[in-house]
Amino acid sequence: MPLSNFVTTVLLICHGILAVILLGALTHQVIAAIAIQEVSGRAGLFPSLRRVRPELYTTSIVILYVATALLGGIIYTSYRVHVRPFLEAMHLWSAHGLFELKEHFVAIGLGVLPAYWHCWNDQDNSVNLLSRIAITVFLAFTVWWGFLIGHVLNNIRGFGV
Repeated sequence: MPLSNFVTTVLLICHGILAVILLGALTHQVIAAIAIQEVSGRAGLFPSLRRVRPELYTTSIVILYVATALLGGIIYTSYRVHVRPFLEAMHLWSAHGLFELKEHFVAIGLGVLPAYWHCWNDQDNSVNLLSRIAITVFLAFTVWWGFLIGHVLNNIRGFGV
C-alpha cells in the first residue's frame, strides 16, 4: 500500500534529520581518529577533538546508519513511483545513475557495519589504526554521498509534486 504524500514527507524529514546526525557523528569520529597527534596546551578544534574518545561513537553510528537506511528503504517506493519516472522522462540519466550509486554504496555500507563495529570495539587491540580509519572513512564517504545525492534529487523533483 503506497504511503500518502504527508506520511512520505514526514518520513523524508526524519530520514534527513537522522542523516545529519549520522554525518556529524561519523565526520567527528573520522577527524578524531586521524588527528592522532596530541597537541597539549593549545586551544583549537583539533586538540579538542583529540580529547574525545572516538570509539564511544561506534554503537550510535551503527544504530543511526541502520535506522537511516531503514527509513530510506521505506520511502524508496515513493521515489520509484514519483521521482524516477520524471528523471527518465526528462532524460536525466546522470542524476538517476548517481542515485543508483547511492543505493549501492548504502548497501555495501550495511555489509561493512559488522567489520566497522569490530574494528572500534576490539578489546585486545589486534586491529591496526589504518584499518580502523579506512573503514570509518569509507562509511563517512558513503553517508556524505547519500546525503548530497539525496538532496540533489529532491531538488530536481521532490515528493508530492
